[in-house]
Amino acid sequence: MVKIVEFEEKYLEQVINLIVGIQRDEFGVNITAADQPDLSAIPEFYQTGKGNFWVALDEEVPVGTISLKDIDGDETALRKMFVDGHYRGAEHGVAKRLLETLIDSARGAGVKTIYLGTTEAFTAAHRFYEKNGFVQIDKEKLPPMFPLMIQDTRFYVLNL
Repeated sequence: MVKIVEFEEKYLEQVINLIVGIQRDEFGVNITAADQPDLSAIPEFYQTGKGNFWVALDEEVPVGTISLKDIDGDETALRKMFVDGHYRGAEHGVAKRLLETLIDSARGAGVKTIYLGTTEAFTAAHRFYEKNGFVQIDKEKLPPMFPLMIQDTRFYVLNL
């Protein structure tokens, strides 16, 4: 049974390997851990203010991640949502549970808006976000504090 927990340092190496592995090996995104300094500073970058970082674990092995970055007042950014290919799909429910955990936490913290950026390559992710209430927006509609990554080419918003 997969459980969702808040990130702890003991998961750091496995989390980095999971995320970079999916980005590079599965989707061919030319990115390394060094290109994502937030990964080596998860508590300082994500687990502050209204933000947090969660890990989906199967027998203490990370199989999914999601984070909420506090960006300004009642606005946040969903980042680092990745699920191992063997745990994707409605039959596993890992992505849905990760997203529900994030949204419940955001609501509890008084967040009004969640933004996210993704790449055109993640088409299954687009369908997942849209199915869960996110609406595609133009890049120009992002708040100034949104943590934009060069790979981000498609953007969404969810108003709570």
